[in-house]
Parts: sequence; C-alpha cells; structure tokens
Amino acid sequence: MLTTITLLTSKLVRSQSGRLVLLGAVCLFAGAGAFAVTQHLAFGTSLYWAITTATTVGYGDITPKNPIGRVVASIVMLTTIPLFASAFALFAGTVASAHLRRLLGMDRHEATGGEVVVIGGHPAIPPAVGELVTAGRDVVVVTTSDRSIFPDQVRVVAADPTSEEAVRRAHPERASQVLVAGADDAAVLVSAVLVHQIAPHTPVIAIATSPNVCRALRDIGVDAVSGEELLAHTVAKSMEAPHAGELLLRILGSEGYQLKEVDVGEDAAGHLLSETRDRVRGVVLGAVHAGRVVIGVVEDPRLERGDRLLVLEPER
Repeated sequence: MLTTITLLTSKLVRSQSGRLVLLGAVCLFAGAGAFAVTQHLAFGTSLYWAITTATTVGYGDITPKNPIGRVVASIVMLTTIPLFASAFALFAGTVASAHLRRLLGMDRHEATGGEVVVIGGHPAIPPAVGELVTAGRDVVVVTTSDRSIFPDQVRVVAADPTSEEAVRRAHPERASQVLVAGADDAAVLVSAVLVHQIAPHTPVIAIATSPNVCRALRDIGVDAVSGEELLAHTVAKSMEAPHAGELLLRILGSEGYQLKEVDVGEDAAGHLLSETRDRVRGVVLGAVHAGRVVIGVVEDPRLERGDRLLVLEPER
C-alpha cells in the first residue's frame, strides 16, 4: 500500500498539473484543520466545509462564527480555488492537445519505414536530431529527456533507452539507420546490443567513450565510434593544420553536398582505390576495405565486391 502511494505521489510530482493538485490538497487539509480548531468543530465537518469552499459550491450550512474563522476561510478561498482551477485547466489542455494530435496523425511513436531511429540520452542527441530534421530526415527518438528539446516533427518514445520494450516500440527493424548515444558507456552497450538483436540487418552506429567498448561493439557487428578518440584526433590535426577542424565540419555539414557510402560496383571491383577516384561521381575520400576504413594515402588497396566507398558528392 505504501509503495503504491509513493509511486502515485512520484508521478504526480513529475507533472505540473499534479504538483498544483498536491499543493491545493495541502492547502485544503491545512485549512480544514485550522477551521476545526478555530470554530471548535470535528475535522470531518471542517473538511466538508473546506471542500465545498474550494469547489465554490458553498452550501452555507457551515460558516465561520468569528473573525479568525473568516480569515481562515479567506485564505482557503484565495489558495485552493486558483490552484485547483489551474490544475484542471492544464489537464483539460493536455487532453485536448493529445486528442488534436491523434486527429492530425501526429501522435505516432514508432518508425514506419525509412526513418532514422536515435536511442539514448547523450547531450549531443538534441543537436544531432536537429541536423537530421534540417536535412529532411524523419526521426524517431527513444529517450527519457524532455520532449520540448526536440523539434515538433520528431516522434519521441518517452521510455528508458536500455529497455527492450522501449527499443521494440521504436521498430529499428523498419528504420534505415539507428544511432545509439547513451548517457554512459554501459547504456550505449545495452542499447546497441538490444538493437542488434532486434534488427540485425539495420545499420547501427554507436557513440561511446571507451575504445574498449567500441571494440566490443564492433566485434558483434555494430559500427562504433569513440567520442574521446574522435575529439582527440580532431584537436591534434587542428594543431598541425589550423583549418583541419573547419574542413571536417564542412565535410560533415550539409551545405550543398552529402557524405555517402556506396557499394563497390562491377566497374570498380578489382581496381586500386586510387583508380576509382576518376570513375565515381564526387570526391572519393576513402573506402571500407577488409572491415576497416582506408584513406588511400599510405596504402592503395585493390577493391573487392562487398567493399564500400566513402564519397562526398553534391546534393541532388
């Protein structure tokens, strides 16, 4: 019983209308107690008076008999009535908004095909989601973060990203890509493994801190990037070449061009990476060969079917 009450109280406190109701109830019971003492009445009778006063019914069968009682009545009216009115107004607005979203088809919380599913509570997720939306991508986010930090068109599954049920609700098997970026490496590892189990054929990119976690994820077939390594290498290269950081941002940005991975076709298979740079539309930055990324400066591998080219090309 105590556990149930605790859970209900916790849910109420997390809601703005719930907090107003709780505060109104405190004022109601406090007013009833003060009225019982000052008017020499039973608490049950005083509580009945407080409820009729707070709801503006006011039958008039119980009234204050002295100045202190009228002060108590004034305080009850000035606190409980506005608090309960505000709470019910917020609740009605929430219900109306939810109903309107359902009518407009906006209350969908699952992927329907081709979306990017983003899972986790990393601080980098909101700006990344904003970039994806700006680029015209449909995005589904699984997070416990505040819904208001995401653009309106983003569909949010408000649940624990490390929960199997929450990941399934996002339907990663229907998505074109999945990005996992949790609050810590443990959350990234759990979420990425869940996605890989549920949607083994969907491309998954995980952002972790520890290189060891990244290696473990790569061993199970999840593409993983170490945030610390990426930052360290970017800073180091920027020290060597001051414009390296800006170049990286321009490559990753969507200013008239896009970075793509394309399969090595029949015309490129069997040729050196350097030979493909004149055969492919756009700028070939490197290739994914034998399970690793090769830029083609130090080594120039002979491409095979199944390899992928990293190409920077103009947006169509």
